[in-house]
Parts: sequence; C-alpha cells; structure tokens
Amino acid sequence: MTKTPFLISRRATLTGHRDCVYGLTEGADNQLFSAGGDGLMVSWDLSAPDPDATGELVAQVVGASVYALRYRPATNHLLVGHNGEGVQVVDLANRQIVRAPALGATPIFDLALSERLGRAWAALGDGSLVELDLQTYAVRRRVPLSGGSLRTVVVAESRGELIVAGSDHRIRILDADSLQIKHELIAHTNSVFTAALNPDESQLVTAGRDAQLRTWDAANGYAPVRSVVAHLFAIHHAAFSPDGALIATASLDKSIKLWSARTGRLLQVLDRGRAAGGHGTSVNRLVWPTGRRELVSCSDDRTVAIWSLTRRE
Repeated sequence: MTKTPFLISRRATLTGHRDCVYGLTEGADNQLFSAGGDGLMVSWDLSAPDPDATGELVAQVVGASVYALRYRPATNHLLVGHNGEGVQVVDLANRQIVRAPALGATPIFDLALSERLGRAWAALGDGSLVELDLQTYAVRRRVPLSGGSLRTVVVAESRGELIVAGSDHRIRILDADSLQIKHELIAHTNSVFTAALNPDESQLVTAGRDAQLRTWDAANGYAPVRSVVAHLFAIHHAAFSPDGALIATASLDKSIKLWSARTGRLLQVLDRGRAAGGHGTSVNRLVWPTGRRELVSCSDDRTVAIWSLTRRE
C-alpha cells in the first residue's frame, strides 16, 4: 500500500453552532471566525490548547443564514454577508455593527476585498456584483452579470482583475476598475461554486457542481491547464495552501481532498473511512491558517474541524 504524504489528525472539533456552518475566515493572531445557518458569528483562538473552549459570540443576524465572511485586518472589521439585508460590518473591538449597506433581500454567496484598490465586492444570488467603497462601505456600483446566481468572487490585485463565477457555468474575468469583461472561460458543465488563486496569482483553480477541479494559467491569459474528476458530488470550496504547493477541496460527498498544485495529482483523502473524525455530511468551506501546519473545515454537521498536517519523513 502506498504511503500517504502526510500524517493527518483532527486536532480539535469546534462546536456550538445550531445549524449548518457555511462561512469561515481567518482573523488576526490565530483567530478564526465561523458563521452559518443559525446567523451566529463566532470567534475561536486556534493557538489555545482547547480551541473549542474559546468560542465567543461576536454578532448575530436574525432570520437569515450567513454564507460569506471576510476579515479586514486594516480596520479589525468583519464583513458579513447577511442573506436578508445586505453586508453588515462588525467592529470587532467593540462588537458593534458600524455599517450596514443594504443590497436587497438576496443571498450573498461570497465577499472579496482589496486594500490596495480600496474596494470590496459581493457576489449576489440575483446575478449582480456589488462594489463597495472601503472608506465608507457605501455602494459604488451594482452590475448585473448573469441571469443566475453569482457564487464566488476573487480579486487578482497584481493584474487589477476580478474573477467571478456562478450558476450559469461561466467564469468571467473583469477589469477591476471598469468592471468590463476581459475574458470568459466556458468549460464547466454546471454551476461554478468556487475559484481560488495561488499566492503569486499565477494559477487559478475553479470547481463546482460538475465535481471537476479545473486549473488555469492565470499569468498567461487564463489558458486551460488540466481538468480532474475530483469528487463524487459537487465541490463547494477550493483553497491553496499558504506556500501554494497544495490545493484542498471540500465536497458534498463528505470528503476533503489534498492535491499537488504543480501536477494535479491526488495526494490524500480526509473522510470518515480514512481519517478519524471525518465530517459526517457535506463539507462547505476551508481555511489554511497562516503560519500553522493546519487546515480548517466546516460542515453541514454543525462543526468546525481543525486538522493537523505533518509531512512524513
């Protein structure tokens, strides 16, 4: 039997959410934030011996799920995609909502921001992309892009581009200033749920309902590189490790998979059959915490899992 490249164990299970957990974002100083169907935003200390004991309620939205979270280090703000009222901006120092730009009663599936460009963007369920000013959080523009929902938005700062995709199967590359379409990538056969850039923004991966993990050469006009049948069912999220060497994917099939970013080769599978403490149902989102040999996942099973990864000698 071939040895797997990593020793992986579930270091901690973070509990307390009362519904599916959909959103994760890394904060400052080993802090993690989670949110989900219960409308609770919870902070956790990843450096604590028992991170589960550190869970603290930061804010709560009533009557709506939260799919999208984004931490803003420059201001210590947490941007929350409230699925009934728009984006809510939480000042974490005093745990108060300081801004709440209304975007209408439509789901917010993803958020991205850029301090360099001074803007944030929200991908909406009505097919619109909304641009916010980071100084005031006021809505600058709302651009209809699709007849279906937008599910993911990623900013490529080095090229001044946005990568937006959703349920119409298309991946749109936009100029971040004009919001005009520069490229359209048509390869997926169903909804695209996730897009991710590696740290130097040279490589893009996309995935979604067709369970294909597709790789694109982002530095050379987004030329296609490879496509892999990666999971049995829909892929909800993909994320590069901080060094860019690994890609992790999370799926409706209850598994997390690790891939070589260079070759596209499957390296390891985390599920209940192969990893003690694997999630019991759909895995929704992933975070690679900076400076830690860990991967964090959240699931419909209402838990957040912290996985320790040690490379075998």
